[in-house]
Amino acid sequence: HATLSVWNGDRVTVYDATQGIFGVRNTIAKAFQLPPENVRVVSYFVGGGFGSKGSAWSHVLLSALAAKQVGRPVKLVLTRKQMFGPVGARPRTVQHVQLGAMRDGQLTAIRHVSTSNTSMLEDWLEPSAVSTRIIYAAPNCQTDHALARINVGTPTFMRAPGEASGTFALESAMDELSYALQMDPVALRLRNYAEQDPESNKPWSSKSLRQCYQEGMERFGWSRRTPQPRSMTDGRWLVGYGMATATYPAKRDKAQALARIFPDGRGWVLAGSQDIGTGTYTVMTQIAADGLGLPPERVRFELGDTLMPENPGSGGSRTAASTGSAVQAAARGARRVAIQMAISDPASPLHAAQEDDVRVADGRMYLASNPSVGETYVQLIARHGNKPIEALETAQPGDEAKQYSMHSFGAVFTEVRVDRDLGEIRVPRVVGVYGVGNRLNAKTAQSQLIGGIVFGIGMALMEEVHVDPHNGRYVNSDLANYHVPVSADVHTIDVHFVDEKDPYVNPLGIKGIGEIGITGLSASIANAAYHATGKRIRDLPLTPDKLLV
Repeated sequence: HATLSVWNGDRVTVYDATQGIFGVRNTIAKAFQLPPENVRVVSYFVGGGFGSKGSAWSHVLLSALAAKQVGRPVKLVLTRKQMFGPVGARPRTVQHVQLGAMRDGQLTAIRHVSTSNTSMLEDWLEPSAVSTRIIYAAPNCQTDHALARINVGTPTFMRAPGEASGTFALESAMDELSYALQMDPVALRLRNYAEQDPESNKPWSSKSLRQCYQEGMERFGWSRRTPQPRSMTDGRWLVGYGMATATYPAKRDKAQALARIFPDGRGWVLAGSQDIGTGTYTVMTQIAADGLGLPPERVRFELGDTLMPENPGSGGSRTAASTGSAVQAAARGARRVAIQMAISDPASPLHAAQEDDVRVADGRMYLASNPSVGETYVQLIARHGNKPIEALETAQPGDEAKQYSMHSFGAVFTEVRVDRDLGEIRVPRVVGVYGVGNRLNAKTAQSQLIGGIVFGIGMALMEEVHVDPHNGRYVNSDLANYHVPVSADVHTIDVHFVDEKDPYVNPLGIKGIGEIGITGLSASIANAAYHATGKRIRDLPLTPDKLLV
C-alpha cells in the first residue's frame, strides 16, 4: 500500500495503489471540500489487491494532507507491520449451521447464523450466509447475520468476502450430513440440486453445476474413494478425498469507454478501470480489437486514470463484465461511425451499401455479399481530413437482474495426506471444474482460478492472525509468522471449464472469475481431512495440532 500526492494550487494528483481510482477521487474531494474534477487519481499498475485496496484508507488522505501542508510531493508507504491493521482484513466469523433432511437426503430445512466482528467505528458486515440461500433447494431456509463490535481495526473485503467463509461452514455441514445419512457427498448435493434460485424463484441465466460435478468426479477419480474415514492409506500417510460446491454472483455495474481509430489505422481505447494483476490490459485489448475489426497488435488499451471515462472499482469479480461491456460498446460504436461514413460517402466503394452488409477485418471494411468490394480505415479517414474517428459509449445493466438469477458455480475436489504421527497435512491434488459463461482469454482465466485455489489452500491450512487481548494489536504481523502458501505447498492444480452459454448475463456472456476459485476450497480440504483422519475440524486453519489423532 503506497500513495504519492502532488498539489498544484487547489488541484491535487494522487498516485495510489488502489482497486478503485474514482472511489479514491471522490473520497479525497469530499475530505478536502474540492470539486471532483480538481482531484486526479492515477493507478496504472496496482500489484496485489485482493480486496484490501478496494477502499481509500487513512494513509491516502494523510499523504494528500501532508503534501498540502509542506507544499511538496509526499509519498507514504506502509510497512509490512502496518498492513496488519490500518488497511483491514477478513473479519472473524462464528457460524452455526443446522440442516434437516429426510432419510433419502432431501433437505427439509437450512438455518445459517453468522456473527462477524466489526470495529467501534463502522458497521462492516461479512455476509457469510448469503450463498446459503441459493445453493440448495430446501423448502425452509433461514439466514441471519449479526455484528460484534470490538476494539480492533475496521475489517474489509478479502477475496470472495462472505462466500469464502460462508461456503466453508455450509459445505462442511453438508459433508457431515452425508456421513450421517451414509450417502455419497456428491449424491447428496445432486439430490438437492436447485433448478431455479430457491430464494427468488427466478430462473438461472445459466447454470452448469450438474456438469461440473460429473466432470469433476471423472477427472479426480472420485470412484476410487472408499466411504469410511481412515480407510485409505499410503505408508505413514492417511489419505482423504473431499469435495465442495463453489459459487459466486455474476455482477456488473455501469461503465464508460472511449474508442478512437487514428488516421494510420491504429485503434486506441480508454477506460478508467484498474488492472490488479488479473490481465485487464490483455482482455480489454482483445475485446477492443474484436469490436474495431483490427488485429490486437494494432490496438492500444489504457486504464488507470480518472481523466479517462468513469468505471467501477475492480472488486466483486465485476471488471470484465462491466468495463468489458463498455469497451465492446465503444469499439463497436467507432466501427459503426466509420461504416456510416463510408456508405454515405460517394467516393467510397461502399457508398449506398446496407450497413448490416458491411464487415470489418484487419482494418478493412468490405461487403459480406461481395468481399472484393471495400476499403480500409486509412483510406476512409484520409478522404475526411485525417481526423480520428471516435465513440464514447456507456454500458449498464438493464432489467436482466429482475428476470434472472445470475451466478457462477463450480465443484472442487481435493486429495489430502495427513501424517498419522505428526498431523502434518499436505494437499497433493486439487481438481476444480467451473461454469462461468464465456472466457475472454483461456490462459488468464485458468490463472485466475489457480490463484483462487492457492488462496484457498492458505485459508484452509495456514493463514491466521493472533491478537493481543490487552491492546488489540496483531502479534504475528509479518510474513515470518503469518504464513501463506509457497511453491512447495502447491502441487497439482487441475482447472477445467464446462462449456456454458449465457445470453442474458451481459453483452459478452461472461461471469467474473476472480473470486469463485477460493469458494468451497477450504471446506473441500477440511472434508478431505475428515475422510483421512475421522476428525472433524470446524475452525480454520487446519493446523497439525488439531489433526493429531
